[in-house]
Amino acid sequence: MQLQELRENMNQIDDKLVDLFVERMKTSAEIAGSKKEQNLPVLDQKREQEVLSRVIERAGDEFAMYTRMLYATLFDLGRSYQATLLNRRTELGDAIQESVKNMKLEMPQKAVVACQGVEGSYAQQAGNKIFPLANMMFFSSFESVFNAVESGMCQYGILPIENSSAGSVTEVYDLMVKHKFYIVKAVKLHINHVLLAKEKIDLTKVKEIISHEQALSQCSEFLKKNSHIKVTVFENTATAAKYIAQSDRKDIAAISSPQCAGLYGLQVIDEDIQNNQNNYTRFICISKNMELYAGAGKISLMLSVAHRPGALHDMIGKISSHGLNLSKLESRPIPGKDFEFRFYFDIDASVYSQGVIALLNDMSINAEQFSFLGCYSEA
Repeated sequence: MQLQELRENMNQIDDKLVDLFVERMKTSAEIAGSKKEQNLPVLDQKREQEVLSRVIERAGDEFAMYTRMLYATLFDLGRSYQATLLNRRTELGDAIQESVKNMKLEMPQKAVVACQGVEGSYAQQAGNKIFPLANMMFFSSFESVFNAVESGMCQYGILPIENSSAGSVTEVYDLMVKHKFYIVKAVKLHINHVLLAKEKIDLTKVKEIISHEQALSQCSEFLKKNSHIKVTVFENTATAAKYIAQSDRKDIAAISSPQCAGLYGLQVIDEDIQNNQNNYTRFICISKNMELYAGAGKISLMLSVAHRPGALHDMIGKISSHGLNLSKLESRPIPGKDFEFRFYFDIDASVYSQGVIALLNDMSINAEQFSFLGCYSEA
């Protein structure tokens, strides 16, 4: 047969496949109705395994793996469709619906905002981008920022979540488990590291460099070239700059921001020392209560799944079957459990869609643990 004839034959097969797929989905809808009457869950693992075993045997050895992949997709689509049809109510869904009703057009310009470090920190700079008239309160640790928001001491908190070159701020991810909060905004801040000292001295006279571990990581190539200089981790880049200003030592320098030079009366002895000039840190703004603002188009989730093959794939399949983009997936080990992980998802989606709310309801029902961290915009 010629290529064109083969393609015509393939078109006829595709037509049959589509017709059968539509028939399968309609039958799936009828099954959903039966499950609703009997109050049964969408997922029936035993039934799926029976179907899989039967179709793999029918396909034969040559196409067994392809058939498995095909039916994994069909199962994902079928479960997603059933979950949308059932759209079982949850406390989460009701809370999101209420937040949608109370949606605000824009964030306040003035607020009491918590951030880690001291004046001049990158967190403060990120906070000022969100709240031009912010009343900043500074805390010594990331956990103190969570506590300040959770207790109501501060309306909002600013926390770094990831850097374009150094990766995720794992301490913040690990603290998310311990605290109740919602993300209401995110902002990307360009990070420009400079080396600051009390006086304009030559780099060869510097004996010690201090800064936050993320900043040190972002400047690793500079530090490697100057490996003779001692490196000390500080809690914050601005705190390091302030320490230099208050120190009598002239042989110590801090990796910090250019703003801290003017703020603390320090001298810039080297500029643009980060590995990558396209260096950005993503900060999240958290609140105690769920808040939704116009333009919110990113959803963050935290969840854990059953420790079995395919459990994470099932969750990702739910997202994919709705045509949504999973823009970030972060995993962190669960303390006390061997090689079991908690997952953090960022999805490009909005809770304005009823389909998305149905998806979140479905995920929350099927996850072992599930936390909706917020729907927000990112600047």
